[in-house]
Order: sequence, then C-alpha cells, then structure tokens
Amino acid sequence: MGIRDRIEIAEGDITGQETDAIVNAANSTLLGGGGVDGAIHRAAGPELLEECARYTGCPTGESRVTKGYRLRAKWIIHTVGPVWQGGEEKEDDLLASCYRNSFRIAADLGLSSIAFPAISTGAYRFPKLRAARIALAETARFLKTDPVLLTVRFVCFNSEDADTYRRALQELFGTD
Repeated sequence: MGIRDRIEIAEGDITGQETDAIVNAANSTLLGGGGVDGAIHRAAGPELLEECARYTGCPTGESRVTKGYRLRAKWIIHTVGPVWQGGEEKEDDLLASCYRNSFRIAADLGLSSIAFPAISTGAYRFPKLRAARIALAETARFLKTDPVLLTVRFVCFNSEDADTYRRALQELFGTD
C-alpha cells in the first residue's frame, strides 16, 4: 500500500469517526472552546474535561493525549495550532509541528488510524490551502517511515474545505 493510499479526505463530523484516535484542534488551556474543540468536548463527555484539567495546558505546536471517553475513537490527541498573523510569526513551522507531534503520539501508541480536522483554519484564520499543503506534506513525510499507521483521514467541515484538501493532495501526489 502506497503513501497516497493511506490518506483519505472526508466531509463530516470528526466526533463520529471510527478511528483509533481523533485530533482536537485545541486551545492552549485544553479546557474546551468553540468549533471542533467544543464539539469534541461535548461529544466525549465531562470526563474529558476532568482529564484535560490535569495538564497545565499545551503550548502552540505541541500535542497531548487523553482517552476518547464517549467517542468511537479510543484516544484524543489535542494539539494547539497557531493563530495566523500574516505568516511572519513562524506560523507554518508551528502548524507543521502540530502534525509532527500528533504523529509522534500516534506512533508511541501504535495506532493504525487517525482523523484530523483542518487545524487552525477556523477561528485562528490560517489560510486553508496553505494549511492543507502543510498538513499533507507532514503526513507524507511521516508515512514514509511508519508502516503501522494505515489510515490518515482529514475530516473537513464542509465540501469547500474537502475540495481544498483534495487540491493539495493532487498537488502533492499528482493524478493517479
């Protein structure tokens, strides 16, 4: 199975994904918020907030892991993406770090499947195509060295975002 065959683009609700882990586009407190973060906290239940409160937060670009609680996924990998500030504040590097650190946790746990949202592209205003290119490049880089992770799914909130990821995927791998 090639790298391209292990990457999926889907449209829908990340909280319903049947993967070993889902990734939460968290804020630095890890205590819930809006968008994907709030949806994951609501779907996982109050136990998630209790576990997250044991951490002392999470810096931008880093990741933490908790149980999935009421989700179909066994694990939630929380990562804090950068707020877009025009591209001059190392936003690209910080976003890439979110993916690298999430994949490191996935490898440590021996996961075979993971679902990501479009990290930083909502309230944090990171340009969507730029974010998709970074996400997919980091994914391809990781999959070249990890034979265990068989499915990396990008779950997009709407068809426009899914099309953006498909465009970036085609740029990276060309046509089949």
